[in-house]
Amino acid sequence: MNTSHALQGTATEKERFPISLFSLTVGAFAIGMTEFVIMGILPNVADDLNVSISQAGQLITGYALGVAFGAPILAMLTHKLPQKRLLLVLMLIFILGNGLAALAPSYGVVMVARLITALAHGTFFGVGSVIAANLVRPEKRASAISVMMAGLTIANILGVPLGTYIGQHLGWRASFGSVVIMGIISFIGILIFIPKITQKTNSSLVKQVRALLQPRLLLVFLIGALGCSSLFAVFTYIAPILISITGFKESSVTWILILFGFGVTLGNIVGGKMADWKLMPSLIGNFAALSLILAVFAYTDQFPVAAIITIFIWGIAAFGILPGLQIRIMNLAKEAPELAATSTHSALNLGNAGGAFLGGWAITHTGLSSLPWIGAGLTGAGFVLMLWSYLRDRKVK
Repeated sequence: MNTSHALQGTATEKERFPISLFSLTVGAFAIGMTEFVIMGILPNVADDLNVSISQAGQLITGYALGVAFGAPILAMLTHKLPQKRLLLVLMLIFILGNGLAALAPSYGVVMVARLITALAHGTFFGVGSVIAANLVRPEKRASAISVMMAGLTIANILGVPLGTYIGQHLGWRASFGSVVIMGIISFIGILIFIPKITQKTNSSLVKQVRALLQPRLLLVFLIGALGCSSLFAVFTYIAPILISITGFKESSVTWILILFGFGVTLGNIVGGKMADWKLMPSLIGNFAALSLILAVFAYTDQFPVAAIITIFIWGIAAFGILPGLQIRIMNLAKEAPELAATSTHSALNLGNAGGAFLGGWAITHTGLSSLPWIGAGLTGAGFVLMLWSYLRDRKVK
């Protein structure tokens, strides 16, 4: 029986998303939690392992670089594995990495554990995006990806505060232990609910890499990196902005970030629906809106109420881009959808690192208040490139 027909038939019978899709959401939640929870327990980690805060912070940098460079390599090494089996292998790697972190006797072992876990991150989202798109009707692909990605955004609202609370009261190792439990739940969900999908690409690895290196696809990777760099150039330093410029107390920052998280979750879902409706126009409009919002934030960050409203809208626009961007990349790389979808997260993580670095440089040379303008400029560049790509495609047709 043709699996793709069976999947489409199931999706046609049911207008609601299948339960198998939500097992991917749980996996995304677990991965989002392990990526970000360390930010809340960084002092605990530093104290227990007898290292400085800056050294402990390298665990975040190491993770991002592990995603950026390790994920495509792992995707290429495992390209012949059936998709469901690959997902199960990835969750086992994820469980192993977090379990090792929870039991690690030294800083070096924690770093190794973080690098192991990072390997699962990008590849999981890459393969998961392809599976999610195949679990529903073609016109709902972006929405299905947004449902999976919702796990990552919800992790920022619920998972990270919960993991931080656990770490502060039971020790930082317990935070990683809780992530292991989430990984086991996801593994069981994938095992039971994800169908065996056989429509792996028959292209050789060389053809897949060649498809990945086509100029149109590399341009989309660059656009995605610009979008993420604009986010992290500002968001990395959002607490100093809110405290030093807006005048909020430190205790208020957490609640504002939770509000941002709600905006991110809403934007992810709305972005998926918009991309299913009109893919390229929605992406172009989203980049334009994001650039405008960051420019507005350069003024509203001086007024508490206006700043809060702008941050919520910023969250909506920032993550509204992701589902459509993933579909655009998968459409351009039909011979290597999994490798391309995995490489998306490599590009985004390089954007994360580059944005945070650029933001730090700007604080030193142009001041904290310049960050929203830099973010607006980066997103504006992404808008111009996305519009150019769209107009060029139309001209070719």
